[in-house]
Amino acid sequence: MPDLAPLRRALLSVSDKTGLIDLARSLEARGVELLSTGGTAKAIREAGIAVRDVSEVTNIPEMMDGRVKTLHPMVHGGLLALRDNDAHVAAMEEHGIGAIDLLVVNLYPFEAALARGADYDEMIENIDIGGPAMIRAAAKNHAFVTALVDVQDYDALLAELDANDGQTSYAFRQRHAQIAYARTGAYDAAVSTWMAGAIGETTPRRRVFAGELKQSLRYGENPHQQAAFYVDGTNRPGIATATQLQGKELSYNNINDTDAAFELVSEFGAGQAACAIIKHANPCGVATGSTILEAYQKAFDCDRTSAFGGIVALNTTLDGKTAEKIAEIFTEVVIAPGADQKAKDIFAAKKNLRLLIAPGLANAAEAGLTYRQVAGGLLVQDKDVGQRALDDLKVVTNVKPTDAQMEDLLFAWKVAKHVKSNAIVYVKDGATVGVGAGQMSRVDSALIAAKKAERMAEALGLPEALTKGSAVASDAFFPFADGLMEAAAAGASCVIQPGGSMRDDEVIAAADAAGLAMVFTGMRHFRH
Repeated sequence: MPDLAPLRRALLSVSDKTGLIDLARSLEARGVELLSTGGTAKAIREAGIAVRDVSEVTNIPEMMDGRVKTLHPMVHGGLLALRDNDAHVAAMEEHGIGAIDLLVVNLYPFEAALARGADYDEMIENIDIGGPAMIRAAAKNHAFVTALVDVQDYDALLAELDANDGQTSYAFRQRHAQIAYARTGAYDAAVSTWMAGAIGETTPRRRVFAGELKQSLRYGENPHQQAAFYVDGTNRPGIATATQLQGKELSYNNINDTDAAFELVSEFGAGQAACAIIKHANPCGVATGSTILEAYQKAFDCDRTSAFGGIVALNTTLDGKTAEKIAEIFTEVVIAPGADQKAKDIFAAKKNLRLLIAPGLANAAEAGLTYRQVAGGLLVQDKDVGQRALDDLKVVTNVKPTDAQMEDLLFAWKVAKHVKSNAIVYVKDGATVGVGAGQMSRVDSALIAAKKAERMAEALGLPEALTKGSAVASDAFFPFADGLMEAAAAGASCVIQPGGSMRDDEVIAAADAAGLAMVFTGMRHFRH
């Protein structure tokens, strides 16, 4: 097996014709014979570059609307033949099969058709057959053949040929064989996942996951862990589609926390200004306001200590006044649908602060899947897109919430969905005033949230904690009345929780005795 393999003959067949002509012209200049198919051959020929149609080589015309054109021994023999195997060489000579040293293929745009919502029949027509077959053949025979599947690798090929006098190295062919198999794997994953959804198969026998590298990271959750960021091609607005305008490279933890922040702030839509501040994937302040500055200030005042070094997500354009306020403390990342020039200028002085612009808000009701690795496998579930409106709530106490309390209860419920369980969230006037997250006991979550609110009241010079008269949300039911009583002791006046405990009657009786209004949602929001 040679290290360097000459490139004398190439087959080009691409759907995405970006860079095609420049590549073809460069190969022609190096004396490489070009074979091609259909529209690719037409484009090359119209550019004045010599090219031979594959149908001339196979002596079989393209047929069945192009479904059959490259599935032929004259093509696959040229890709698969071992050049150092006497029997293979003899077979090539006997049947007039010419060696193909380079395959350049990108596949039918199945993922693009999926993204634009094509119907079933169109999706089927966008499933490539000949392309993956040729790619797999060329990649298997990488001892002699170079397979290219990405436009971004054309320049690397030409540099490789220049460096090796028109030849490719074994290491180069190996690397691109791996890339080729990853591409066909991702393509098949997209097809199988789409088809499972199209036929209503919620738990297919085999499920394939694929992603494309967006960014290599300095390290993972900790410095001794390697990490990278892959995108799944769904183009959901958020961290995967955002443009970074400034600041140092995002870290693993930055990406994780920014995603949590933007998903939370997207719950509020674009109707009223909203801000979410996240620390270690948990909200430490969430608020709405008449302006984005007011929303940020209210969110910040929930827990100023935790906001230091946090992630700020906004649901509307970042303006200069808000940027000035955010810049007063160390902030890791700010993500928003837009930013005006004054805001950009203010942040420009903060070299380490990352400013990300996301293309719109995420759709909080958009269905999808979430994955979690466990030893030996993956847990897969529907994304938690559960929401509750006013008409979905059931008042279970003698005291009924006022309209203003109902607004705060629904606000608290939205936030609790994004807080690690056990979650307790106190809200007053459209802003969190205390958040208890990730505790093994719901009582402890209630206590921690109340204690944080007390500390913030002291720092702000308030006469009492803002939990007094607040609405409180619990992500799951109260199994006993003790957690509810801690919320009452903190001053909560109304409660929202799923209900469904064996002791609901006890909890309702305790709420009545304390003069609390309480509503049941009938929906739990565990987040582990």
